[in-house]
Amino acid sequence: HVQLVESGGGSVQSGGSLRLSCQASGYTTRLPVMGWFRQAPGQERERVAYIYTSGGSTFYGDSVKGRFTISQDNAKKTVYLQMNNLEPEDTAMYYCAAGYASGPLVASLVAYWGQGTQVTVS
Repeated sequence: HVQLVESGGGSVQSGGSLRLSCQASGYTTRLPVMGWFRQAPGQERERVAYIYTSGGSTFYGDSVKGRFTISQDNAKKTVYLQMNNLEPEDTAMYYCAAGYASGPLVASLVAYWGQGTQVTVS
């Protein structure tokens, strides 16, 4: 039973930084791709970033390029999202996601979701 547990959300002023963590458990084989989505009230879930856990290749959404960095610690089965220069538009619930797709991590191919962690930027 795979579980993804997020932490690190909170409230920050515009221009500030936060680091989200997502620890995975309950699996014996590596999850090929892990990433982050976010959803603001009344809006569609948006893909933020993802990483291929084997090779380390990364993808970023246009709205966060240059500000957010996704990374991983395979030994800890943890994926991080470092968020710098945060803007009010980044306010959302952030969800960790993992899947088995070899291609882009889209919401329809996510196999496991975390419970979400709130990020509020004022």
